Amino acid sequence: MTQRTVAGFLTPEGFSQPSVAAVLREGSAFSEAGRYAVHALSTRGARRRTPYGSHPARVSEPVLLVPGFLAGDSSLGPMSRSLRHLGFRTYRADIRANVGCTLAAAAQLEERLEEITQRRGSRVRIVGHSLGGMLARGVAARRPDLVSGIVTMGSPMLAPGAHHVSLARSVDLLVRLNRAGLRNLMTEDCVAGHCAQESFDQARAVLPADVAFTAIYSRRDGIVDWRACIDPVATAVEVRSSHVGMAFDPAVIAAVSAALRPAAPPSVVEVDRGEIA
Repeated sequence: MTQRTVAGFLTPEGFSQPSVAAVLREGSAFSEAGRYAVHALSTRGARRRTPYGSHPARVSEPVLLVPGFLAGDSSLGPMSRSLRHLGFRTYRADIRANVGCTLAAAAQLEERLEEITQRRGSRVRIVGHSLGGMLARGVAARRPDLVSGIVTMGSPMLAPGAHHVSLARSVDLLVRLNRAGLRNLMTEDCVAGHCAQESFDQARAVLPADVAFTAIYSRRDGIVDWRACIDPVATAVEVRSSHVGMAFDPAVIAAVSAALRPAAPPSVVEVDRGEIA
């Protein structure tokens, strides 16, 4: 997909695509994955030494994890395991690959929320990575009876079109494959037509006051314009992480955990990796 293919309203004035060289910053995802592995081993050892009955108290509200564009539930597996060890009850979004129509994905997400709400008897908190966060925000605005709070990670809600050219090419490939006859993939309408406009509007809809909203972003993001991830109505939390690494970076997981706890974090917080043993 070229810049001409994406509707202009998806990249409002003041936002821009990351430079071609910006994607090099995504190389830090390998070190972030390594830190997660070290932290996971350390945590496992600590749990074994922890006396029975002294584990973290279980958080009552369930947590639904929504993957980003091109990713599936497994991409948030490390975060899910970490949150479970911290006392959260996590659920998958049942998304194998987030590559289809965004409106259809939002409808599927809403159905999943209804299912979890009926099962647990309470509203749900959603953690969404990139596109997953944008879907979460739209559903939360439409169905606050199902959602008590959302945490977005690198989600460019203010300018979905402000993404790296490599991502744009991936979207273009999906559109071409759809034209060739492969179904359940993004169509041209999803990036430049009514579907795109409606999805964009949903991601900016008014949130009820009782729906908590934390937007995690990183200036090191090499995939999307980090400025587009800071919704003016959200509690902004800055981390040092690549875009891809937000799914498993221990520092980001710590920020997500803090946002999901009853006590809200400060309006602007920088979570440093040094806080994670």
